[in-house]
Amino acid sequence: MRNQQSGFTLVEIAIVLVIIGLLLGGVLKGQELINSAKVKNLANDFRNIATFVYAYQDKFRALPGDDANVANHVVGGTAAATPAATLANGRINGGWNSQLATDESVLFWQHVRLAGLATGTTVIGALTLADPYVQQNADSGRIGVTGDAVFGGAPAWTSNFFVCSSNIQGRFARQLDTTIDDGITTTGTLRVICQDECANSNAFVNVTPANDANVYTVCMAN
Repeated sequence: MRNQQSGFTLVEIAIVLVIIGLLLGGVLKGQELINSAKVKNLANDFRNIATFVYAYQDKFRALPGDDANVANHVVGGTAAATPAATLANGRINGGWNSQLATDESVLFWQHVRLAGLATGTTVIGALTLADPYVQQNADSGRIGVTGDAVFGGAPAWTSNFFVCSSNIQGRFARQLDTTIDDGITTTGTLRVICQDECANSNAFVNVTPANDANVYTVCMAN
C-alpha cells in the first residue's frame, strides 16, 4: 500500500499568509501610532514652555529666571546670581543646558514651578539627567530655555528666547519640523543643531532620512 502524504493546500497557505500580513500591518500601525504620540509629546513641550514664559511675565511683569523680585512673587524663590550683571535685563541668560545652579536659565524651572505653571521639584541637584530637577522630554533628553544664542554661525539666529530639547532621533526631528514649522530643519522657527554636548553650534543640521537613527538637539525660537 502506498502511504499518503499530508500537506497544506494552496487555500490554507493563502490564509496563513493573509494572517501574517495582518499581524505585520498591525505591528507597523501600532509603531506608527507610538511614534506619532511621541512627536506630539515633544511638540507640546515646545508649546507649553512658551506658555509658561508668557504666563509668568503676565502675572509678575518679569521673566522666570530673570526675575530679581522672585522671592516676593513666589514663596521660596531664588534670584539668579549668574551670569554676572544680567539679572532683570529682560533676557533669560545662561546656557539652555547650563550646569551652574545660579544661572537664570537653570532657575527658570524653579520659578515656573513655584508659580504653579509647571510641575516638578524645586530643589536643584547635580543637574545631570539623573537629577529630578532637570526637565526631560519623551526621549529622555534635557529640555532647557535660554535668551542667549544657540547658534554661532552667520547670519545670527536671534529670538526673545529659545527652547531646546536634546537626544531627539532624526526621524522625530524631521516630523517635529513638519508638524510645527516649515519642514526644513535648517530654516524657520524650529531648527536642528548637533547634540547637546555641542555648545553654541556653528551649523544647523539638514536632517534627511539617512540620519533618522542619529540623535540631535532641536531648538525653537520664540
